[in-house]
This record gives sequence, structure tokens and C-alpha cells, in this order.
Amino acid sequence: MGLRPSSSSSSRAFLLIIWWCCLIQYSDMALGSKTRHFKWEVEYKYWSPDCVEHVVMGINGQFPGPTIRARAGDTVHVELTNKLPTEGVVIHWHGIRQQGTPWADGTASISQCVTNPGETFLYRFKVDKAGTYFYHGHYGMQRSAGLYGSLIVDVAEGDKEPFHYDGEFNLLLSDWWHQSAHEQELGLSSKPMRWPGEPQSLLMNGRGQYNCTLAAHFTNSSSTQCKFSGTEQCAPEILRVKPKKTYRLRLASTTALASLNLAIGNHKMVVVEADGNYVQPFEVEDMDIYSGESYSVLLTTGQDPSQNYWVSISVRGRKPQTPQGLTILHYLHHPKTSLIPTRPPPVAPLWNNYTHSKLFTTKILALMGTPQPPTTTHRRIALLNTQNYIDGYTKWAINNLSLVLPSTPYLGALKYSINNAFDGEKPPEKFPIDYDVMNPAMNQNSSYGRGVYMLDFNSTVDVILQNANALAENTSEIHPWHLHGHDFWVLGYGEGRFSDQKENIFNLRNPPFRNTAVIFPYGWTALRFVADNPGAWAFHCHIEPHLHMGMGVVFAEGVHLVGKVPHEALTCGLTGKMFMGGNGKP
Repeated sequence: MGLRPSSSSSSRAFLLIIWWCCLIQYSDMALGSKTRHFKWEVEYKYWSPDCVEHVVMGINGQFPGPTIRARAGDTVHVELTNKLPTEGVVIHWHGIRQQGTPWADGTASISQCVTNPGETFLYRFKVDKAGTYFYHGHYGMQRSAGLYGSLIVDVAEGDKEPFHYDGEFNLLLSDWWHQSAHEQELGLSSKPMRWPGEPQSLLMNGRGQYNCTLAAHFTNSSSTQCKFSGTEQCAPEILRVKPKKTYRLRLASTTALASLNLAIGNHKMVVVEADGNYVQPFEVEDMDIYSGESYSVLLTTGQDPSQNYWVSISVRGRKPQTPQGLTILHYLHHPKTSLIPTRPPPVAPLWNNYTHSKLFTTKILALMGTPQPPTTTHRRIALLNTQNYIDGYTKWAINNLSLVLPSTPYLGALKYSINNAFDGEKPPEKFPIDYDVMNPAMNQNSSYGRGVYMLDFNSTVDVILQNANALAENTSEIHPWHLHGHDFWVLGYGEGRFSDQKENIFNLRNPPFRNTAVIFPYGWTALRFVADNPGAWAFHCHIEPHLHMGMGVVFAEGVHLVGKVPHEALTCGLTGKMFMGGNGKP
């Protein structure tokens, strides 16, 4: 005869179950973290970003898209519905490591299939580190079409920043063309190439001015003075401040092409964060910011409160054909009826004054407490950046291979060992020892490539980004490189061709920890990272036309450790056929 538990035992067991369920349900809350839910619809909208109406790619009827705000440790859920009539879409969460969720990185043909018109895809990921980030489209040239927005991660509940401030502003910087992104794509893919030219305007939080200027009284051009009521889509966002306060300015550049210089009239800034990592504070009068970079600076409003001051962005690294982007720092005690400052906007450094750029870049050093790099490396990969021809088409190439993305995402192909989804041949890890980076190549022809750099899991990898002369003589361009899924240490910069002897200038004591780094014309940049995040990850120039023309590579590590990937992330190409053949099961 079996024993029947007493009613008191049953009650205790029942209460224990209830307690355990509550513990699981509220464990996130107890730890101070939350799940943030967002429902987004991506669609085209008529908009006037620079006072001229064009079509933009917006989210929930907004341009730029909605700002995501979360705390470190939170989980973000974005339910993304594609309401574009004829094209797919993905969104990349720039600077978020996606530890454990490589399928949510939002890179078409690398981490996932595109979300087709009418479909919905759920992005789910953890934001584990406070900082200034952003998101953007990562399919075709949808970033150029306006698919971007800010992603701000505050410190976890109870934690404090290593600096004090009284208020905060967020400036998302971008460039804007009157030619559609589809026209730009076609021109770049044509033979001969049709370059889209320089942007018509620079935008701050999606607002700029093309057919008028805020500073007409200070220019020699025929531009008229802008007159705004404040409700126009192109009216500047005024930064309203109180005297004798300290403000944090969060800056992020989602430009498709332009490198920028930012300045605030008669005010200095203190740089305290770069790409979501704290840096040793240093003071500047102006600063360069390249596509893909983000910063926080502290601004103290200690100037004459009876005046207003310009906030300006100007083009760097390319001969400027685009007017300054302007808005106004408005002291609330300012007594005058006009907001327009009485002094002219700041004058930017000459566009090709790279000495100025390098002095700023080399001042960026990690704050004490930042992870330090391993002192040795297991592998070194040298990536030569060149402009080439393939069958008469103009391309960008890395070690003479121009990246073409396959129809099957690398993540799915590697996870399920589909060997014929991309090139099985290993891409080259170095370039010819006699290659002259200072002059046009003797042979300017290249080839297409779809290979993957397979990295040993948890190994330390050095990457040497080597710049070179482009197709035209005496031409070498700035390239900001962004690594998905990781932060890296920037060990150093140099002129000319890198050699192993240059290792003696590597900074192993306090190198900045970042996700985007620039290589200057005819120079090199040395990076180090640990391949500790299972997945397949893009590493590419963040200038959108350059990536579209093949300027990128793919790294993969520990893919066998990747957990379950949502079915809808891999329903294209060979993985999609595999699912269909196995009733949806691999």
C-alpha cells in the first residue's frame, strides 16, 4: 500500500512550486534588469530632411527611427515588420556584441536571411555594456536611404558613470543625397562606375538645410537665410542649456560616406567615451568622427550667457562640396529674440590636414579598469585595402579579393556544415612582400571572393589594416573599419607599409578598446582581439559605397558552440531548402 502525503506536505510542496515560479519570473527584476519590448514597421515615407522633399526609409513613421533606451543587463526585443513593397530588410545593432545571439546581429547573408516584404522578424539580444550606440540597415544601401536610429545603454541600476553631468543631449550624425539609394547602388554597379558624388547636406538627428543656411550673414555664397517656425522637418534641434552646467553630448556617426569634424563655438569639449568604452578624459576644441564611431563628450556652459553659439559639423578627408551642418547651443538666459549667434560658425581644419586628425586619434587611451590586451598573439592577418577592376567594373578589394555575399548566410552554412554554400578556399592572410602601397598597382585587376577567415575559438588575433594607393595616382582614402561581435584594442598607427619591426611601437599598456578604427591614407592600423564570441561576423569598411563594392571580410569562430538559431533567420538559400526537405528541421 503506497503512502499518501499529508495535506501539510502537499501544501508545502505547492507553496514551494509557487515560490520557485515567482523567483524565475522576477529574477530579472531582482537583478535590476528588464526586457524592453518594441514593435516596429519599416516603410518608405515622403520626408524633407534638408528642406527638400524626398523618399526616406522610416520606422513607425519616424525619421530617424525611434531611439532605443535601455540599461546594461537589459534584454531588448524588437518585433520588426517589413512594410517595404518590394525589398527585404535587416537591422544591425552597431556596437552590441550579441554574445549568445549571433543570429540577431542583423547582417544580411552573414548572420541571417533578409526579412521579406510582409514578414516579421523578432530580434532578441542582451545589452551588456553601458555606452552610446546606434542601429542601421545592413542590406544593400539602406543606411543611405535613412534606415538608422540611436541606441543608448545607461549604466545598470545602482551603478555610476566615472564622470558627472547635469543633463544630456544625443546627436546622431549622417549625410544625405537627393539621389535615391537605389540609383546610387545602380551607379556603383555600372560599367563604367557612376559615382554618386558628395552628399548634398549633413544632418544632425535627421535635420539639415540645403536650399538655405542658418548662417547666411556670415557666408559669401548666395544662400538665403533659413526662416523656421520650428515645426518643419528640417528645422534644427536647438540644444537648450543653462549656464554653469555640465552636459553630456552623445555623438554617433552613421554617415554613408563623410568623415566629419565637430566643433562648438567658443566651447571646449572633454572626451570621456569612445564606442561604448570609457577613455582617459582629454580636452579638445574640435574632434573628428568617422562613420561607425560613437563618442561621449562633456560640455561645460561657462561662456557668456547673453550669447548663443554654433554647433557645426564639416567634411573631413574629402574635398568638401557639402555645406556645414549647423545647429545652435542656446543659453536659456539669452535675452535676445533672435537665436542666431552673433559670431560666425567655427572654421574646420583643412579637409586634408591629416596631422590634425592623427593628433586627435592618438590621444584616445583606455581608462584604467578597461580590459587589457593579451601580450602575445596566436595569429596575424594583414589586410591590404585596394581599389581594383573586375571585368571593367570598379571594385574595392581586400588582399585582391572583392567580397560578394552568398545566398546562404554564413552562420547557417557553418552551423549545419553546408560546404558548398561559399568558397571553401581560405582567403589570403597577407599580401605580396613587394607590393608598393605608395603607388598605383602594376596589375589593377582583382577577383571576387566569398571565403571565410576561420579563427580558433578563444585565440588572440592581430589584424593589420594596410592602406594603399587607389586606382588614380596620388590618391589614398580614409577607411573606418568596423568589427561585428567584438571590441578590439587599437595597438597603433603608422605611415607607409607595415613591417614586423613596427611592433615595438605597439601600445600594450592602455590601448583604446573599440569596435571601429580608422586607417589613414597611405598608412596602417594595428588591431588585436580575442575570438571569444561564437558566430560568423562581418569586418568591413563602414563607408557604405565601399562595402557595397566589396570592401569587407568575414570572420568565424566557435560556430559549433552556437545554440539554437531561430528558424526564420535561415529560411533562404541552402539552409531554407534543407529546412523544407526535412519538414522544417535540420
